[in-house]
Amino acid sequence: MMTPAPACFAAVFAALFVAHQVADHWVQTDHQAACKGGPGWEARRACAAHIVTYTATAVVALLAMAAATGLPLSAGRAAAGLAVSAVTHYVADRRTPLKWLAELCGSSRFYTLGACRTGRDDNPSLGTGAYALDQSFHYAWLFVAALIIA
Repeated sequence: MMTPAPACFAAVFAALFVAHQVADHWVQTDHQAACKGGPGWEARRACAAHIVTYTATAVVALLAMAAATGLPLSAGRAAAGLAVSAVTHYVADRRTPLKWLAELCGSSRFYTLGACRTGRDDNPSLGTGAYALDQSFHYAWLFVAALIIA
């Protein structure tokens, strides 16, 4: 029996979304999170290492979902969708491209919302405009990846 496309998309998106949350908040190391957006090769390596574990987490989630549901996945479509997810995740996590995109879209003030101010003893938190834009950018591309895979 063939799985209807909407059900396949929903299952794939759910697996990718959960994998995203786990990979970005549990699997990613402190070093990767702190360094991946900085300048130079160390930052690029930290970001690339994060993308490797991020993508591996997504593979595990997709395989677990497919095994549990019996949903057949195309290896080629899965590879293409995961590649889109990995590349766009790397771009966003390097920070500068996402900041540029926020400026281009007129969201530069929102991007800086909640960020620590230079020379101040502000409390850093995840509740920043940059974090919200980062996550929404990732979710949009997870949607595209799920469309490709499904």
